[in-house]
Amino acid sequence: MKRKVLALNATIMIGVGSLFSAPAASAATIHDMETKKQHIQEKRSNVQSGINKADQQINRLQAQQARLDEQIKALDLAIGETNQKIREKQAQIEDTEAEIDVLEQEISVLKERIAKRNEVLKERARSFQQSGGDVNYLEVILGSSSFSNFVDRVNAVATIVEADQDILRQHEEDKKSLEEKQAAVEQKLLSLESMLVEFTEMKTKLTGQKREKDKLMAQLKLKEEETEHLKFSLQEEAEILAGQQAAIQKAIELEKNRLAELEAARKLAAEEAAKARAARERRAASNNGGGSSSSDDYSPAPAVSSGTFTRPSAGVVTSRMGKRWNKFHAGIDIAKPGTVPVVSVADGVVMRSYYSSSYGNCVMISHSIGGQLYTSVYAHLESKSVGNGQVVAKGQQIGYMGNTGRSFGQHLHFELHKGAWNPSKSNAVNPLNYFN
Repeated sequence: MKRKVLALNATIMIGVGSLFSAPAASAATIHDMETKKQHIQEKRSNVQSGINKADQQINRLQAQQARLDEQIKALDLAIGETNQKIREKQAQIEDTEAEIDVLEQEISVLKERIAKRNEVLKERARSFQQSGGDVNYLEVILGSSSFSNFVDRVNAVATIVEADQDILRQHEEDKKSLEEKQAAVEQKLLSLESMLVEFTEMKTKLTGQKREKDKLMAQLKLKEEETEHLKFSLQEEAEILAGQQAAIQKAIELEKNRLAELEAARKLAAEEAAKARAARERRAASNNGGGSSSSDDYSPAPAVSSGTFTRPSAGVVTSRMGKRWNKFHAGIDIAKPGTVPVVSVADGVVMRSYYSSSYGNCVMISHSIGGQLYTSVYAHLESKSVGNGQVVAKGQQIGYMGNTGRSFGQHLHFELHKGAWNPSKSNAVNPLNYFN
């Protein structure tokens, strides 16, 4: 994402930089820049729409997470309750197992009682066998020696019979009780174990559901994070586009100002040309009337041509471009005595107006023509009438021909560079190929 923003920044800097470049400003018309601004506005609208959609997506994801949080909370509570039930059933199973242990001890006691009763019954059976296998209680009663003995024997027989019945009845009750206790405990243990399995399965199911919810929550959080990153990227892009749009708006304002300045410069150039014509007419009238011809030393600026470039001054080309005095002469020399105005060869912006030990009074003007940058140089001027950054029109006077710097007689040293000026003058072209 950072690489994307850096690339976008670089693109903006290149694009906006070209708009603020004074020479290139004329290459991009106000209509073109308005169109660019409209395209940027459309991009901003699309980006803002993306930001709004990202916000909506984030809100939906957060709402889903909130609902999921409630579901996870409910699952946590259900798992906690299930764990509590499992612990309770485990405790009940432990109690039941302890109860079974106690019951087993009681069963052991019952078994001992049953064993003892079995011995009594066996003893009784052996006595039956010794008496022939049958006990005649009537003979026992009738064999009494007296009434009191009779009563005693009757009571003894009744007691024996009752005891036998008690033994049999207690034996049956103990066996039934043992069977019922065993069945009840086994059923209780089976029920508890069944519930424990059920709760364990429920816990496994709830844990699985929670695991899925946690997984879904992680996916939602990741999607929210990705959407936040997208939103951040779109916000950065929106800020950059806003800056770009503001820069283009500023460039439009600068271009309008430049055009206004250029129009003013053209108007001034026209006024100066009109004044020059009027002065010439006055001098001509004065000469025709027999006046002095001392004013003939003033040379008017050449008429502005219809071509891309116009001639910078009146005069004769005394030195052409090429090798001269074992050095490369990067321009042409135009010479003429008297007061000779020097004009800009095309619309442009003064990039430098200064004094040089070699060039003397010098003006450099930057031009943008058909998207191509040109630089014109006017050297050895007597004086300069324009300053740095000033917009000048084609044919507008920028100074007078002179003999300043390293010069050996009044002349204009003129250079034309296709591109920027540099000390090696590698971009210099022959001016005579661009005007007569």
